[in-house]
Amino acid sequence: MKKNRTTTRGRGFAARAGAWSASHRWSALGVWLLFVVLAMGLGSATGRVDVRQSSMLRGETGQAARIIEDAGMDEPATETVLVQARSGRGGSRDPGFRTTVEQVMEAVRATGAVTHVTSPYTTGTISKDGRSALVRFDMRGDADTAGDRVTPVLKAVGKVRGDHPDLRVEEIGAASMSKAYDDAYGRDFHRAEYSAVPVALGILLIAFGAVVAALLPVALALTAIVATMGLMGLVSHLQPMSDTANSVMLLVGLAVGVDYCLFYLRREREEREAGRDAGTALMIAAATSGRAVMVSGVTVCGAMAGLLFTGIADFQAMGLASLMVVAVAVVGSVTVLPALLSLLGERVENGRLPFLHPEKRRTRRPVGEGSRVWRKVLGVVLAKPAVSLVAAAGALFVIASPALGMKTQQLTLDQEFGDRLPIVATYRHVNAAFPGGSEPAQVVVRAHDVAAPEVTAAIEDFRRRAVASGASDGPVDVVVHREQNVAVLTVPLVGGSDLDEAGHSLDVLRDDVRPATLGRAAGVEAPVTGQVAGSKDFNDQLAGSVAPVLAFVVVFAFLLMLLSFRSLTLAVTSILLNLLSVGAAYGTLVAVFQHGWGASLVGAVGVGAIVAWLPLFLFVILFGLSMDYHVFVVSRIKEARTRGLSTKDAITRGVVTTAGVVTGAAAIMVAVFAIFGTLSMQSMKQMGVGLAAAVLIDATVIRGVLLPAVMALLGERNWYLPRWLRWLPDLDHDVIARAPDQEPSPNVAVPARG
Repeated sequence: MKKNRTTTRGRGFAARAGAWSASHRWSALGVWLLFVVLAMGLGSATGRVDVRQSSMLRGETGQAARIIEDAGMDEPATETVLVQARSGRGGSRDPGFRTTVEQVMEAVRATGAVTHVTSPYTTGTISKDGRSALVRFDMRGDADTAGDRVTPVLKAVGKVRGDHPDLRVEEIGAASMSKAYDDAYGRDFHRAEYSAVPVALGILLIAFGAVVAALLPVALALTAIVATMGLMGLVSHLQPMSDTANSVMLLVGLAVGVDYCLFYLRREREEREAGRDAGTALMIAAATSGRAVMVSGVTVCGAMAGLLFTGIADFQAMGLASLMVVAVAVVGSVTVLPALLSLLGERVENGRLPFLHPEKRRTRRPVGEGSRVWRKVLGVVLAKPAVSLVAAAGALFVIASPALGMKTQQLTLDQEFGDRLPIVATYRHVNAAFPGGSEPAQVVVRAHDVAAPEVTAAIEDFRRRAVASGASDGPVDVVVHREQNVAVLTVPLVGGSDLDEAGHSLDVLRDDVRPATLGRAAGVEAPVTGQVAGSKDFNDQLAGSVAPVLAFVVVFAFLLMLLSFRSLTLAVTSILLNLLSVGAAYGTLVAVFQHGWGASLVGAVGVGAIVAWLPLFLFVILFGLSMDYHVFVVSRIKEARTRGLSTKDAITRGVVTTAGVVTGAAAIMVAVFAIFGTLSMQSMKQMGVGLAAAVLIDATVIRGVLLPAVMALLGERNWYLPRWLRWLPDLDHDVIARAPDQEPSPNVAVPARG
């Protein structure tokens, strides 16, 4: 069959980049590989700087961490061993109980990994009923790495436990909790990371039916991720990074990297199937899908940049890491992919799987035949757009309605892991015997002279009033560092693992007890920190950053849509549809994890709250990722409209020709995100389910029903741009030129092929 060739001059960066890469294949590939190797090499050489405790949060939590750092104090990781009588008989006065306590102290000392081992009989850490006692000690060395050194101590305590089956002997503390968390977190993420790539590759094999075509998106996504990991090391010297940022980068990088390549490849294949030669098909893909990838990528980058406005170091690290991987994926998609496709030519179809796509005689068909299933759906939607709009929007509003009662908080250890980890049971036992003992507040006191009589008196007064106020059942421990003029008070909070009640106890300490005691001593700083305080300070700071982040993301996306499509109507509708998609995701999260509706279906239990960082994180991620589909679909609709089709026909052409790629891209995203929904940590389950639900809703109900229904009802008003905005630059490069005996195709330059 004769292939048609269009030889016209290209416009737009994506078209020019594609043309250059296709003409200079080996140069484009060489530059990309050099960039990846250099980025990874330099990043490894410089090392990665991680977020410090003192810079994680503002407020009192951050102030306390800075005092500790400024004083040059290495605050140790404190561990506690609970010794508890299992029955009503026996207790702290029983000789066997006392012997067990002494054996615990001797066993942990013998490891050589601990210091400052204290007896409950000296410190008074014995429960009111006399059945429980706490042995406390500090881990030697850096507190941040104590979890790596705590295993011998855990084994020593375990041996004592085995010798006394009539008593409960269990260890908990900063180091042991860190180890349990890291072990679970590491297992989860390794499983997710190892599963995500095969799942994505499997879906691509089904979508393309050819091994080579399926491998290209995965390969490009992985090289973009590798390069970004190196860049994170370099950038971390300006903006510290974190393990969480690395995990989010992997998730986003795989999703957008595969998506962008999928958009490009499907358009190139579609044009070849329509009868165009490989060079022309490639250049049309560069000018159309390449441009859509760039617009989408800039939108996603803008959304990720919104996290920089939170002022929370972890969020800023996540935002910057995600922004970088999206930018790298965009560059690779519009440069390296055209070079690879030009190099491979028809060989991109090598490795076809006949059981998926039986070989059929290829017939020349018009561009735009598209999906028959979606053509039937579109027929129903466009026949009755008002009914379709009301039905779809009504259903999404119902799904979103639970979000009105959303409750957010930092999840406690038992909420995060349920009964999956043994340390959770220890956490509950300690909290039951010593309310707040496993998550005490800490008051970091700094004075000109911490041993001065007025400061000492203020500290003693604080200890008495903390218990008298009902905020703590005691005992309130005090450790004085005279050389640094710092004292650290450890205050168990009434309420324990109930964060609402413990939060009230914290407020009493901060607002009543402290001003009446330490607040009266001249020159004394006394911020209150700890897990409960950190959760409160995090929520307060997050609440203050919501408005600026949301405003930035929405305004940025609106302006970019306005510039890209030169239509005020399309810009407004894109924002409204994305907000509805995010709202539906929020409603799903609240229904499943807060109310417990269908929680067992995802292997979860209703924990009564959504993890505090997730709503804002989801908004930014979903708003960015939703634009992938929106830009891709609307670009095809506008392309068809520019060719002279009526708005209704353009909607049909745009939706049905993009349905396959949108469905494939959504399937990959949903599958990858669903993997995170299977992890043991509740926060990861919530993130995975929220992302998967939102993408599924967005790719089907939003883009397949609501978008065409709204555009059909608006008609020619879709392209409305008021006179006072017509000065805006025209970023639309889809100029049309007719190819010989073919449908109109974009104005592109096709390089000579050898």
